[in-house]
Amino acid sequence: MLKGKKILIGITGGIAAYKTCSLVRLFIKAGAEVKVIMTPSAVKFVSPLSLSVLSKNQVIINMFPPGDDYSNTEIIDAGTWHINYGSWADIFVIAPATANSIAKIAYGISDNFLLSTVLASRSKMILVPAMDEDMFKNPVTQQNLETLRNRGFLIIEPVTGELASGLYGIGKMAEPENIFNFTSDILKKNPDLKNKKVLITAGPTREPIDAVRYISNYSSGKMGFEIAQAALERGANVTLITGPVFLNCSNSIKRINVNTAAEMFEAVKNNLRFKDLVIMSAAVSDFSPVKYSDRKIKKQNNINLNLELEQSIDILKYAGSKKRNFKLIGFALETSNDIQNAKKKIKEKNADMIVLNNPKTKGAGFNTDTNVASFIYNKGRKDFSIMSKYELGNKILDYYLKSLN
Repeated sequence: MLKGKKILIGITGGIAAYKTCSLVRLFIKAGAEVKVIMTPSAVKFVSPLSLSVLSKNQVIINMFPPGDDYSNTEIIDAGTWHINYGSWADIFVIAPATANSIAKIAYGISDNFLLSTVLASRSKMILVPAMDEDMFKNPVTQQNLETLRNRGFLIIEPVTGELASGLYGIGKMAEPENIFNFTSDILKKNPDLKNKKVLITAGPTREPIDAVRYISNYSSGKMGFEIAQAALERGANVTLITGPVFLNCSNSIKRINVNTAAEMFEAVKNNLRFKDLVIMSAAVSDFSPVKYSDRKIKKQNNINLNLELEQSIDILKYAGSKKRNFKLIGFALETSNDIQNAKKKIKEKNADMIVLNNPKTKGAGFNTDTNVASFIYNKGRKDFSIMSKYELGNKILDYYLKSLN
């Protein structure tokens, strides 16, 4: 299944390191070529000899080999192994990834062979965090993970279970089978969207009330950004129109920043031509203030502020009215009568599919890295269990390709 694929596995010093033996075995059985790098701390938890036997390759631990006989050509070449390994791999998986190593990667610290190879790597990077719950939930760790996500690192989230400390909580490393499947899906991807032009909207909009206040919602933009990244990786030419968010994207994505629903509408209207696929995942404000004050509206004692609102322009409906040679996919966030409302939306907006989710469902909604969604289309529906927004983005793109047949 993975014949010819080159997989580099990094192991840092966590108790879950013993599980990585099973991961190496799975990749080898699938036909991949595997090389393993360990930090000096990792050897306290799992034997390098075991990993060498399983991978059929020498395990690298130190930046330089022991001894000082640098007249030996092989030893001199070893000094650049981090460069060679970094360019050799098709994908680089670090499992387990400790809080310490995650922090060092985020800040570019390369004080061991594994971390130096991270900086020298050209391949896709997957981090599999494993640590105690308090360490994982610590704001510093979460900020470091978010920094790495924004740089294109893929994160396989830890799971809830019994931890090495004896406590029960989140922080347990994902099972080897799940890591294997996640990595395999990435390696097996084809550039099946090559030459396809994709337009995606993401994030919230802000509708100004006065010079300092606005109406908005809790959208983080993560869903749209993950769809954009997935489409880019599959060869598409991607345009991303986004409201105000704190997210980065690849320089290969044409990014257009907007604030209001009116600005997003203009951006969509100006970029709709010659597209093959349009995905409207933005949480556009349904209403905007009728009047705007260029000065701050001052509070007056015992006087309430009555704010008159008008409906914002329906961007999805506009795109549906202009649909000629492209497929249109919209999103629906519903808290009641969800299926009925989504089916109605398909007809009213002339969409090909609606991605439906409920913010009350655990693992779905705003400001999460996961989602729980259903695809609603004219011929039926398909429900999905919880998955990362990146995975859901790929499911949406799979649906698009299938709809072309």
